[in-house]
Amino acid sequence: MPLYGHLSSIDSTATSMRLTWVSGDKEPQQIQYGDGKTVSSAVTTFSQNDMCSSALPSPAKDFGWHDPGYIHSAIMTGLNPSSTYSYRYGSNSVDWSEQIKFSTPPSGGTDELKFVAFGDMGKTPLDASEEHYIQPGALSVIKAIANEVDSNNVNSVFHIGDISYATGFLAEWDFFMYLISPLATRVSYMTAIGNHERDYVDSGSVYQTPDSGGECGVPYETYFPMPTSAKDKPWYSIEQASVHFTVISTEHDWSINSEQYEWMKKDMASVNRQHTPWLIFTGHRPMYTSNQGFSSKDQNFIKAVEPLLLENKVDLALFGHVHNYERTCSVYQNKCKAMPIKDQKGVDTYDNKNYSAPVHAVIGMAGFILDKSSNNGESWSLKRISEFGYLRAHATKNDLNLEFVTSDTREVKDSFRITK
Repeated sequence: MPLYGHLSSIDSTATSMRLTWVSGDKEPQQIQYGDGKTVSSAVTTFSQNDMCSSALPSPAKDFGWHDPGYIHSAIMTGLNPSSTYSYRYGSNSVDWSEQIKFSTPPSGGTDELKFVAFGDMGKTPLDASEEHYIQPGALSVIKAIANEVDSNNVNSVFHIGDISYATGFLAEWDFFMYLISPLATRVSYMTAIGNHERDYVDSGSVYQTPDSGGECGVPYETYFPMPTSAKDKPWYSIEQASVHFTVISTEHDWSINSEQYEWMKKDMASVNRQHTPWLIFTGHRPMYTSNQGFSSKDQNFIKAVEPLLLENKVDLALFGHVHNYERTCSVYQNKCKAMPIKDQKGVDTYDNKNYSAPVHAVIGMAGFILDKSSNNGESWSLKRISEFGYLRAHATKNDLNLEFVTSDTREVKDSFRITK
């Protein structure tokens, strides 16, 4: 059977969408979409030999291995931005998925975008089974966002690192893709790589930890093909409506003069702010968090990359990795360069007509067991919440409105806006 279809954008025109799915059959299959269009899939897979292991044996190469079957991917072309289409995928020999409706995002340079963003989701078992790693909040967050999709409140989703937490137990990718299908079959589901997808000892990752369980980015990149330039270079940018998203990998070399650093620099410098007034920078590990301990900040990363954010007038920087929600003032080098002012509705408003520095938000609260919020945040920390939820955003050319929504009660626990 064709299973777990999920959509992603391939460029900023929004006239094409990629669908990726899984099947036990290696023969190409089709997507039938729109009014009678058909496209055939390219088929790929990965094997136990593609998993990595070192002095430290990995589950991915050993007892965690699970044959992924075949991963099918095809691009639907000739679409219009901000439009709804119907599709199904499969073939006569293996059967077809149900008929599904999806919407394309708005194209880069137009006005209005509604997106949700979060990190560190993983999956929650739907029964009493115990997995090696459970993310208790994932189900409630998926349900809440699926409601948003049903209400046409979401043009696209950004999941920034720590995707499935399969970490070498390959069957768990299937559980995760099943869990996200209420959203990912219907709107563009964009991702960034995190430590639990990439890091392993002696694997060329910046951080020498066994966090990927030996997956070393291979399943992630196969299941979630993003518009990246090459294999194991999972950074890219995309424009939707008035927003330019620069998506980086904190797990690959970002040091000054590295390939990724040069790419970031060039990408952000090339943004036409008449076309896309908002620049949002995203990566997995944060620059600002009040949390101490293993996931606190990497000073080398901050030293290398933070100046680029200021130089290119990044409006908002979104990170995961720490499992709670935190928002800063307009901050640079640990100092508040500007404070938001409350508008008539009492919403913190940052005036970026007089740009001073980026606002940072940690949004790693989408599933993994929460980290307690620190009671004594630093001066740059304006809001700290330890609850499951997601960031809901509404961008127009003049306004970027953001809300932290808790998934259990659907309550807005923090809202802020950035104006131009």
